[in-house]
Amino acid sequence: MSKPIIGITPESEFQPDVARSRGTIKLNWNYTEEIEKAGGVPIIIPPTADSAAIAKLIDGWLVPGGMDIQARHWDESDHDQAVTNDDSRTAAELALFRALPKEVPILGICYGCQLINVAMGGTLEQHIPDRSETPHTGGPLQEYAVTPGSRFAEITQGARVKGESWHHQAVGRIGEGLRVVATHDDDTVEAIESEDGRWIVGVQWHPERTPNAAESKNIFKAFVEAARAYRGNR
Repeated sequence: MSKPIIGITPESEFQPDVARSRGTIKLNWNYTEEIEKAGGVPIIIPPTADSAAIAKLIDGWLVPGGMDIQARHWDESDHDQAVTNDDSRTAAELALFRALPKEVPILGICYGCQLINVAMGGTLEQHIPDRSETPHTGGPLQEYAVTPGSRFAEITQGARVKGESWHHQAVGRIGEGLRVVATHDDDTVEAIESEDGRWIVGVQWHPERTPNAAESKNIFKAFVEAARAYRGNR
């Protein structure tokens, strides 16, 4: 069977007044590297791409990290500590989420975890330090409790997992059809998954930054294998 095609939506900034470039797209190297190591073929999807065409092309979608999602997407105002992204990215991703067949696996990392929750009608906790003194940004290696019996527990093969944390926001009210499957000891939501059997998993930490950890390898391997199965069943 041929390798699955994994679409990755990068950070973007539309700058229509900059004549020489019109803006930029940016993606850390390690996302594509981990997809390739897990057996997939990564392709970068710019926000200008037609979502209906992309939905027919890819076998899986990785939503990587990024800046903060604009709070208008869940009917709030931005927190004064929010550093929001260019909404060209979020708008394109929400369109792709709606266009994708439900069978296409989705893995969200950090911003990507939050995007999944917002796309499914949830909200975000806009500034964790308002609630907790535990530092969640700057890359501390943290430990998270995994919900027994969840898809995520099967993937990570452990009751607790570790990961590098680089966020000041997190999942708030859980989106429809999702459930929380990992938490920090301070009750910050650290992983979510679909309740209806769809392969949708979001992790709040950055497994691509701890590539030698068993749980990180397992996350990317399970995602790419799910994409491979989808490709085989087309």
